[in-house]
Amino acid sequence: MRVFFEDMRNEFKRVLIKKGFSEERAEASAKLFTETSCDGVYSHGYVRFPRVIEYIDKGYIDVNAVPSKVEGIGAFEKWDGNLGMGNLNAEFCMDRAIKLAKSNAIGCVALKNTNHWMRGGSYGWQAADSGCIGICWTNTLPNMPAWGAKDTRIGNNPLILAVPREDGNVVVDLAMAQFSYGKIEVTKLNNEQLPVPGGYDSNGNITMDPSEIEKTSRVLPIGYWKGSGLSILLDLIATILSGGNSSYKVGMIDGKAEYQLSQIFIAIDTKTISDNEFLKTAVNEVINNVKNSERVDQNKEIFYPGERTLNTRKKNKKNGIPVDEKIWEKIKNI
Repeated sequence: MRVFFEDMRNEFKRVLIKKGFSEERAEASAKLFTETSCDGVYSHGYVRFPRVIEYIDKGYIDVNAVPSKVEGIGAFEKWDGNLGMGNLNAEFCMDRAIKLAKSNAIGCVALKNTNHWMRGGSYGWQAADSGCIGICWTNTLPNMPAWGAKDTRIGNNPLILAVPREDGNVVVDLAMAQFSYGKIEVTKLNNEQLPVPGGYDSNGNITMDPSEIEKTSRVLPIGYWKGSGLSILLDLIATILSGGNSSYKVGMIDGKAEYQLSQIFIAIDTKTISDNEFLKTAVNEVINNVKNSERVDQNKEIFYPGERTLNTRKKNKKNGIPVDEKIWEKIKNI
């Protein structure tokens, strides 16, 4: 089943208004959910939408709350998310970082007490679309074991890096786990196996079975000990800069609900720090060099980060966004 972009956005907007959002805020949040789905990140778009509504109903998300500034020092600012809608808070803070960058070459906004931002890549694309290099990350519930451990004490803390490019921004969006829990959930819904091992089963064996990984919560860190170390440092930096909760503290709040998170948004204005022609040439040189790699399989193209997203976006805008009928029916019945 496919749903066209405008129809999906209107459905999200309808539900959000019903839950108490103003029309303007409902429109902005619905657009972010729909763009995420259109770009092929279904796990953090329409698939996650019903859970967000549950969070609103439970009081974890304040539909009227907006970020408030705590303090600012030059190009660095601290903000409190006041438990507002996660994707709206994140979009606001990246916009604030971009404005700081336009005045100072670089801008950094640290956000505490916020909700799940849905697809973190949205804010990398936001920065790159404005001509800025974008860097942002969030901490999460303790949902991943540290390297060598069995129990979940660190977060999979997604990191996003983005570089602007006229012919298509270069954007990478990755959790510190080999696969996000959203990707694991969608793979299970599709009755598929993960393409490479993503965690451990109940017997301690490495597996590609998403159902087994969901049972144990023993997701595999990217690069093994390297992903584990990156997760811990991203969490620490977000906690220190924002004055908010660490993944450890987030886990102490409820144990299952993911809210009161800490996030970082950095923008660097490329027009201020680099000649536009140099930027264009340097980025295209790297991209062209990568795409001209000798292929393992001649039938499989080499993609730069963000290219498949652009291809999926174009396809889904033309043909409609593919959805699981049961989940879409659930949304329509809210």
